Amino acid sequence: MPAGLTVAVASGKGGTGKTTVAVNLALALGASGAVQFLDCDVEEPNAHIFLRPRIETADEVTTPVPEVDETACDFCGACARVCAYNALAVAGKSVLVFEELCHGCGACSLLCPLSAIREVPRRIGVIEAGKAGAIDFVQARLDIGRAMSPPLIRALKRRRTPGRNVIIDAPPGTSCPAVESVRHSDLCLLVTEPTPFGLHDLELAAGAVEALGIPSGVLINRADGGEGEERIREFCAMKGLAVMMTIPFDRSIAEAYARGQTILGADPAAKGKFQALFEAIRTAVA
Repeated sequence: MPAGLTVAVASGKGGTGKTTVAVNLALALGASGAVQFLDCDVEEPNAHIFLRPRIETADEVTTPVPEVDETACDFCGACARVCAYNALAVAGKSVLVFEELCHGCGACSLLCPLSAIREVPRRIGVIEAGKAGAIDFVQARLDIGRAMSPPLIRALKRRRTPGRNVIIDAPPGTSCPAVESVRHSDLCLLVTEPTPFGLHDLELAAGAVEALGIPSGVLINRADGGEGEERIREFCAMKGLAVMMTIPFDRSIAEAYARGQTILGADPAAKGKFQALFEAIRTAVA
């Protein structure tokens, strides 16, 4: 099987089955031995519940934050003025640093006229890597209390292995973490459900991916052939989005999920459907 595609599995809202799709797509391709799974939902990674990887390494991730030497500072306020994120403030003879707002751009230390600012590392999370059968598994966990996950997601995505098919489980929504996870993918597979909320958030997600210039397709989960599914198909037709796969509204799938099982574990015949999904993705990208 040819390798080398990066597929981000995303959704406009939580609870659509995005992780379920990402996990089963990776498992369907895993027999090739050239699949890597990145769980970029760093605030609440849960793909490990289904893939059950053996974690072999854990590495801290840090971002630089300013540290001010007030003995060398004349409190001119240049650092505060240059900071686009309001992470520094000068109050009398003190410089206040708000680490939670700092984006680690380095402008304050670069432009301080007295070189009174240096950057020090601040831990934001950890990246864990291992094996889930034939799948290379990598996930990241954002530390409790840390406000910004994109730097951790960027560090996680740097673990991608060239030449391998990469499945990215993106966080839900259309905010910065989702955008950072999807960015630079070959295709974004948008998972939705046939409900009014599902359609509304699919519209938002499709718009965000279109703005990034990334090809996309749609997977309808819990499909029932009803009015909700019809409206999603009408939207996809209007936007030129291919409905690449549907997963039926099936009680047995829900029961398997509740037991921590994958679709392929409950129904091995589904492997061919997910392999066909990947081939549809490859054709759309070509």
